[in-house]
Amino acid sequence: MPKKLLKKLTILHSNDMHGDFLPKTDADGNETGGLPRLSGYINQVREQEDNVLYVNAGDMFRGSIIDSEYAGLSTIDLMNVLRPDATTVGNHEVDYGLAHLLFLEKCAKFPIINANFFITMNNARLFKPYLNVEIGGMRILFIGILTEEVLASTRQEKIIGTFVDVKAAAKEVGIICDNYRTTRTDLTILLTHIGLENDRKLALELDPDCGVDLIIGGHSHTFMDRPEVVNGIPIVQAGTGTGIIGRWDIIYDVKAKKVDMSNWRCIPINPKTAPEDPVMAELLDSYRSETDSKYKRVVTRWARRLTHPSREQETEMGNLYADALQWESSFDIMMMGSGSIRKKELGPIIEYQDMLENTPFDDNLWMVEVTGAQFRRIVKHLMRDEAWVGETEFYQFSKGVHIRYNRTTKTLEALEFKGKEVADTQKLKIAIQNYHYKNFDEFLGVPLEEVKKNMKPRVVATSVNNIIEEYFATNDNLDAHVEGRIELID
Repeated sequence: MPKKLLKKLTILHSNDMHGDFLPKTDADGNETGGLPRLSGYINQVREQEDNVLYVNAGDMFRGSIIDSEYAGLSTIDLMNVLRPDATTVGNHEVDYGLAHLLFLEKCAKFPIINANFFITMNNARLFKPYLNVEIGGMRILFIGILTEEVLASTRQEKIIGTFVDVKAAAKEVGIICDNYRTTRTDLTILLTHIGLENDRKLALELDPDCGVDLIIGGHSHTFMDRPEVVNGIPIVQAGTGTGIIGRWDIIYDVKAKKVDMSNWRCIPINPKTAPEDPVMAELLDSYRSETDSKYKRVVTRWARRLTHPSREQETEMGNLYADALQWESSFDIMMMGSGSIRKKELGPIIEYQDMLENTPFDDNLWMVEVTGAQFRRIVKHLMRDEAWVGETEFYQFSKGVHIRYNRTTKTLEALEFKGKEVADTQKLKIAIQNYHYKNFDEFLGVPLEEVKKNMKPRVVATSVNNIIEEYFATNDNLDAHVEGRIELID
């Protein structure tokens, strides 16, 4: 039997950092996360091990004042200190506009790859689709794959497209592997930002002969205890933020060109596991001192700490925000996008910075008129099976709405407004944010052109946060509870 030639490789990975730069304190008073310790952990592993790669699976941007104040440039500056070996594009990378993203790429001292973000007129890719990394005599091929949701963010940019179908994305992976995976390639790794459910579908669609060895994913913010193996391909993801990092230690047989042993786990980032990187801490402090002087002022005080634990359910903060936007308005119902609320808990003291970080997607508010029958179709569409696995948009409804949906029988058992069942001929004015208006047909399941026949849609507010700030400033001791606006029956 020929003797093995074994080499060790360590791959560290993050995803969906969303501007989570500063350390937090957990319920027991322990510090967790923060870029200084995340950077310290990466540096520590780089010093301890011979062959180390650090990669990021998208959504570096959004979620903090430090990010939004500098339109992502601060994030790129901080990421330059982390020195990732490869990153891919997430859907929030285009939040500041496509042209600005291309500018930020020029400021990055690390490679950003994506195989299926392209110009529709000539199919020219906007980013390099793959990256070959040579380390310790091994050659690793990374390929970047993007979520279809980027189309929602760039709906007005008609010349931009993605391969939104998982089958098409799998074919694109096959094309790249056929052209750029050679006999010198030891491992092929996909950096995806399509969510765990679509990672599973993608793995099933991949031809085994493509030789994909690992999928490092993002977008669904999934915390995993162990890899999920689909079609022989391990899929991993490291939750969200900077409080955790994925680590894959492998022993690779160079002669046999296969993984001999492997161990994947998630490492918590805290004072016990990671030292602080003083360079990162100093750079972060310089940005924080600038933003603190502008945004560290109290806007209001809530009665208590409110929560938003999941997007796919009625929440305390969801009710508060939906009611705030419907307050003294010209419409009947506010449908607040659940994903627009970014923090899982907040309060009781609300600073201006907290307010902006919790609802960072400040856009127009549109009012449309729907019939009761159309509203019923919308609610049924929102409650379809995909909603419960994070595959669709979900909404928080303002007071007066009562929905009772049976998930077992897939029936809408009740749809009431102000205590009365909604009649098919009834007219209701609903408000949605600009992002949801631009994607009306897909998100709400009723053609916008059909709805326009009821009334011409119009912008009723140019800034969601203007309304929220005024509501908070004029209403102290605010409170909200989960009160059965959305009643789910299993």
